Amino acid sequence: MAKYTESKCRLCRREGAKLFLKGDRCFKGVCAFDKRPVAPGQHGMQRKKISEYGLQLREKQKCKRIYGVLEGQFRKYYEKADRMKGITGENMLSLLERRLDNVIYRMGIGASRSQARQLVTHAHFNVNGKSVNIASYCVKVGDVIAVRENRKDNKFFAEVKTMKVNNMPKWLEFNPETLEGKILALPVREDIDITIKEHMIVELYSK
Repeated sequence: MAKYTESKCRLCRREGAKLFLKGDRCFKGVCAFDKRPVAPGQHGMQRKKISEYGLQLREKQKCKRIYGVLEGQFRKYYEKADRMKGITGENMLSLLERRLDNVIYRMGIGASRSQARQLVTHAHFNVNGKSVNIASYCVKVGDVIAVRENRKDNKFFAEVKTMKVNNMPKWLEFNPETLEGKILALPVREDIDITIKEHMIVELYSK
């Protein structure tokens, strides 16, 4: 499957905001966005008036890049959200939050969503007792996510066992000692801390 392989810091600079794509590095002084918070390229420092369409496009691109999905996938999330009851934009963010790679990231097991995705694709986790290696797997209320027994002695997960659980979303729970978590509820907009104007994405796709 196609994936973005270029510099992740370049994406933050293009969107004019930290997207926290590289885990701990984003909180340190080595962050490229802190050093050069302008768009990449020779014309990056020029001020340009952005049209309404441009603003909507930037919100869509920002959201795609935060969750690490491509255009085709992102469009499908929008279309599914549009068929659901409720507010389309909030439904779309809820679906993105329920991706298995994002859940692993939210539990604090992965330092970034890209690292969490790698852990999932390497088949380190069971969902309800069955091995799942699909990053886009959509979790449901009551699902139990656990590190597979034969992976718990891995050095990486041994370090996870000693971590402190901070800022855990209220729709999730995770026990570092047992390396097991559970989906307590579906995420709602108040639970999602990303600064995205989802209504602008809906407006863009509605044209």
